Order: sequence, then C-alpha cells, then structure tokens
Amino acid sequence: MTRSTTAGGLAFASGVAVVYLLPGLPPLAPTGLVVVALGLAAWRWRPLRWPFWLLLGAFWAHWNACLLLCSPFPDDLARAPLVLEGRIASIPTDSGLARRFLFEVERARHEGERIPFTGLVRLSWYDGAPPLRAGEQWRLPVRLKPRHGLANPGTFDFERWLFEQGVQATGNLRRGEPPERLDAGAGRYWLDRRRQALSEHLARVLDGAPALPLLQALVIGDRSGFDQDDWEVLTRTGTNHLVAISGLHVGLIAGAVFVLVRWLWSRSAGLTAAFAAPRAAAVGGMIAALGYAGLAGFAVSTQRALVMIAVVFAALLWQRTLRPYHALVIALVGVLLVDPGAVLSPGFWLSFGAVAVLLFSLGHRLPSRDLWTRWGRAQWAVGIGLLPLLFLLFGRASLIAPPVNLVAVPLFSLILLPLVLVTSLLSLVPGLGAVSGWPLQWTAHLLGWCLDGLAWIAALPWAAMMLPERSLWVWLAAGAGAALMLAPRGLPGRWLGLLLVVPMFVLRTPQPSDGEAWFTLLDVGLGLSAVVRTREGTLVYDTGPGFPSGFDTGSAVIVPFLAAQGVRRIERLVVSHADRDHAGGLAGLAKRVPIDRIDSGEPARLGVPGVVPCRTGEGWDWSGVTFRFIHPPDAELRGNDASCVLRMETGGRSILLTGDIQARVERRLARDWGDALASDVLVAGHHGSATSTHPEFLDAVAPGLVLYAAGYANHFGFPVAEVRERVSARGIPALDTGLVGAIELRLGLDGTIEGPRTWRERAGRFWTHRADGYPNN
Repeated sequence: MTRSTTAGGLAFASGVAVVYLLPGLPPLAPTGLVVVALGLAAWRWRPLRWPFWLLLGAFWAHWNACLLLCSPFPDDLARAPLVLEGRIASIPTDSGLARRFLFEVERARHEGERIPFTGLVRLSWYDGAPPLRAGEQWRLPVRLKPRHGLANPGTFDFERWLFEQGVQATGNLRRGEPPERLDAGAGRYWLDRRRQALSEHLARVLDGAPALPLLQALVIGDRSGFDQDDWEVLTRTGTNHLVAISGLHVGLIAGAVFVLVRWLWSRSAGLTAAFAAPRAAAVGGMIAALGYAGLAGFAVSTQRALVMIAVVFAALLWQRTLRPYHALVIALVGVLLVDPGAVLSPGFWLSFGAVAVLLFSLGHRLPSRDLWTRWGRAQWAVGIGLLPLLFLLFGRASLIAPPVNLVAVPLFSLILLPLVLVTSLLSLVPGLGAVSGWPLQWTAHLLGWCLDGLAWIAALPWAAMMLPERSLWVWLAAGAGAALMLAPRGLPGRWLGLLLVVPMFVLRTPQPSDGEAWFTLLDVGLGLSAVVRTREGTLVYDTGPGFPSGFDTGSAVIVPFLAAQGVRRIERLVVSHADRDHAGGLAGLAKRVPIDRIDSGEPARLGVPGVVPCRTGEGWDWSGVTFRFIHPPDAELRGNDASCVLRMETGGRSILLTGDIQARVERRLARDWGDALASDVLVAGHHGSATSTHPEFLDAVAPGLVLYAAGYANHFGFPVAEVRERVSARGIPALDTGLVGAIELRLGLDGTIEGPRTWRERAGRFWTHRADGYPNN
C-alpha cells in the first residue's frame, strides 16, 4: 500500500466525516454529477485525485443518509391512528412498564388506506404485553411520531442515536383493535431469536442475580439490563468498554483461537504441508470473530472489529506485509464503506483513536522486556491520548481509568470473559440438570464482587471530572498537546504539550455580568424546567417530568446542561408545585448537584425536608437582577393553582414564569396587579392548555414573546389551537420547546434582550427533526 493510497483513504474518510457536520444535505443528483466529473478529471490529472476521494467519501455518506432521510415518516401523521404489519426486528426489552422493540414495517394503513411507509420503527407496548419473540410477524395498532428527541445544550442527542440505528419513527401501541400475531416464525431474524433464547436461559439459571446484566452484556452484547446507577459506576471508572461485546472482546477471542489453531495445526506435518499453519490460524480466528460478533447481533462496534480483524488476517492469508498505519487506514475505509454513519458513534472515534495513539506512542520505541511495563505504558498512552477526545465527546472523563484498566482489562478479558463463555456453554449442556448451572452461578458471584469493587472505586469524589463546553481551539490545542506528550523521547520540547493541555482544564466558561440574566427554557418534553443564571447565583425553576421507568429530566437534561455551562451549584430551586411533570426530576437533580434552597407552592407534597413555601411578595436580588413571587398568597391552595408564579426583572426587562396556574388565578392576578404584571416574556401556563392563558391575563401581561413548554406531538395536544390563536390574534410571536428545542434569552442591565436563540437551529444537523407545525391540532 503506497503513501498516495493511504492519503486517498484518509481523504475518503474525511469526506464522510465532513458530511455529518452539515446542518442539511444538498440535492443528491448534482453532487453525484460533480463526483463523476471530478473522477474523470482526476484520471488524467493526478493533483485532483485527493479532492476526488474527499468528494467521493462525502457522496457515499450522503447517499447512505438519503436511504433513511429522503422518505421520512410524514409529520402530518404524527399521533394519528395507524395499523402496521411487519416483524419484530430486535430482542424485546422489558422496562417494567412496557416492552420495547424495533419493528420492521412491511405495510402501513391509516383509516383503512395504504400509506407509502416502510422501514424501522421503535415501539413501546404498555398494558400487559404478551411474551414477544424476535422475528414474529404482527399486525399492530399504533400511534407514531417522526424521529424526535429532547434538544438541549450538553445533553444526549437521542435523534442522532435513532438515526444511527436506522429508526424512522417512534411510538406505542394504542387501544382499539387488538394486536394480532400473524406468524410465530423468526424469518430472517433467526439469529436474534437464538440470542433471545440464550438471554432467557441465562436469566433462568441466574434467577435475578445482581450480575445478570453484566453476564448478558458479555455473552450476547445486550446492555439493556443495566440501570442508570450501574452505568454511572462503569463510566466513572472508565470500564464501560469492558461490559459488552466490543472490538476488544472480538479481537481477544479471534487472537486466542488464532494461537490455538496455529499450535494445533503445526503439530501435524501433513496439515502444515497442505496449508501453512499461520494461514490456517487466520481462517480459524476469522471464523471465531464472526461467531462471537454474531452473539452480539453484529452490532456496530463488532462490525468495526470484524473489518479490522479481517484486514490483519487477510494479510496473513495472502502473505502480504502491511505496515500498521496502512492496516489502520484500510480498516478505517472498510468500516466506512460498510457503515458511513459509524462516524456518529463515539465508539468509532475511541476505538480508532486508541489504536492510533498506541501506534504513535509505542510504535517507535524499543520494546521493554517487562510485560507489565509495556502494559503500563500502553494504558498511560491511551489514558493521556484519549483524554481530550473523551471530554469533547462526553463532557467528562474518568481520571482513574488508566490504573483501573491496568488491572481490569486483563482480569476481564483474560480470566472473566473466557470463564463467562465456558460456563455459559456448560449450562446449555443437556442431561446434567441443575449441576450444569453451578459454574455459571459461581461466575456470576465473582462478577458481582468485581462490580462491588468498581462501585467502591467509583464513589471516590475525584474518580471522574466534568468539563463545561469549550471553544474549538481549546480541543485542538489539547489534542496537539497530548500528541506532543506521547511523542518519542528524543523530540525536543515535549514538555510544551502540558502547556497546550492546561487551557482545557483552567479556562472558565463565560459568565453573566452584573445586572445580566441568562435565561434558558429547557426542552423537557411535556413538562417545565427553566434555568436563570446571574453573576451571583443560578436559579432552576421546576425540574421537568420523571417516569416510573426511572428516566427523569433532572438527571438526563438539567444536570448535563448545568455541567456544560460550568455550573456546579444551584443557589435556588423553585418547584412550582408537586405534579410529576414539574417535580419529577427533583430527586435525580438533587442527587447530583448541590442545592442551597428549595421553594415550592406545595412543600408538603414534595416529600423533601427543608422546603420553604413560596409566598406573594417574597423575593431576592442577585447582582442587580430582582426575583419576586406574586403567587400563591397562602397555603390553602392545592394542585395547579398552588404554583409559584415568579417574575424576574433587570434593566426594565422582565420574564414571567407561571407554572400551571389556571384561568381563575390568572384573572385574579390581572385584577390585583394590573400594569405591574406586564412582562416582556411570558412562559404560558400549563403548557398552553385551554385552562390557562386567559384573555384578561394575557392583556395584562402584554408580552412581546410567549413561550410554550410542551413536548412534540404530546397526547394532550398542548399548546392547544385555541390558545395559539388567542396569542396570534394579538400579534405576539410564540415559540414552543417541542418544536424548536431549548430557548435562550439574555437580558441586559441596559434594557436589551438578546435572542431568542433556539437549540435546534443553533446545533441542528441534517438528521435533526424540524417539524413544519403542530400535528393533528
């Protein structure tokens, strides 16, 4: 492989990556014509070959994205009653309240008429779902909505994850006509059916053992059994890469089989004469890699590993010598040919980044005779080299990952993984009865002790570190600094690498000046949460919803948002009232961020000690920004009408937060406060329901902007058409978090208002859903 070929491969990969930074995709046909024209020109003029490979990579990514995006699920059918026919395309998982699974739609009908929609959807089946098997064919009554998730700074991009999985829409089964199983066979999903049977077998043998999720992850790559606390332990210790079938596991199995086959093959002179032992071992290792990757359902991470392993074994099989960097580039191009969307996966960057770091840092050093010294150097190199990338991708990184992995990787990969696989296979042997399950149960106990040890380490306060958002130059400097620190010792000025890394840790994020208020209405679905930052303190108003499944927007939305802004403490939390859509995230938020004071209109219902009731006229001042409660007047109110109504003002500009107060309270406030109620921005009460935003109240507030906090295509239809028309008739512009994501405003001491800025427009990519309007409303 020549240098020009390597450069062409890197140009192709760069072209793929660049496409996924675009906010939208250009027309496909003209792009293809440009690629053809440039290819013909490059054939005769060599300097054009690198631009050709770059553009070819971009076109390949564009074409693959179009397979999913050019025929999207229509917005006007969001939440409409549909009937789907198709097959279960994944192993169903049980969240306690619902069973979730991927469903491959073969036919779809709306009101009896066939609609042109096929593809993959993600469904939830509530209310006593029957046992479901991968591959079964069903006719299901559902309600769907386009691929859509919460959109906030610093939070997980659910829409990107759905796009990676090839999902067109999400939804749930609806009441009405009963579901009907059309075929119990597995069809082309026979592999998932067998994986499901193995998962259920493990569950029966282990009977609810704490280590069952870890065993299922190691055997079949299913991580759905981990709860949020378990995953937090693995993340804080930097060991989450060990608990699922990943490239490391596939490589170890392939390597072990390679060594074993080569040794056995070389024992026979006849076999060696017919086929060289290294070549036979390469075939055996590849078969083992395929088999183990099949256990994981050929997940994206195992696909990458298979391509990389295939490159190495193919070179052995055909007796070709590949330089390590050339092999890495071939594997990179191979992965992107199979799945260009892999660039969206953090695992893609971390796996290739780890190999590149090892090659760069250790490839030009003399090998040490001491195995542990070599292993320690490798862990040090990966820990330092990937640190900027981890902070860039996740906003945090484990500081103890190198020493933990120094022990955990060989323990899990060389001892526990083989033990898990052998005891799992032994438990499948018929005729041994309960005896066959004992080794697996003891293995589960051993894994449980390991998890307990990791939990103890993860509890150390300095185990992990979070960083706020940084400018691009900071990440580039940190990457260059890490590379310089890992460079060969003979390179002068290696110590300068430390100086390049320092800004990543010490730079402070922008902060409001005196008299400024930075306001963000977060996108928490059908719920409410707003954050106000001032120079003196941070206020959080409501915490969004929480659900019996364990998901809550306090930990999933507010905590990562505050971390991205560099906020480590909440000086004041106002929980307007105790309904789940406003207070559901309180526990998750309080568990992860210190809170100095909590105010609420229903302190007793919150069940949290030390909550102070909010009362009319009470307030405070932070560096020139005033906050005043104008409701409730006493403790007699309950439910929605007990909501704390908070007005904040600076520089003559104001925002009014009303919780869920309804029309009768709004009319009283309009009469009692009159012109003093006037505010520049109104967060509409009760998510825009018909029971709030009364005309008399709206006229008294006279806002210049109305904000709705409502989830996209929510089942209540909020904000309702009646309220939206009432606001529109007065010429007041309005924004809805369900449509535009988080909404940011900045109020200045000089009376200016910057914004609004919406997160979907600010950070949107071509896979980001941008709804045309309100569906079925």
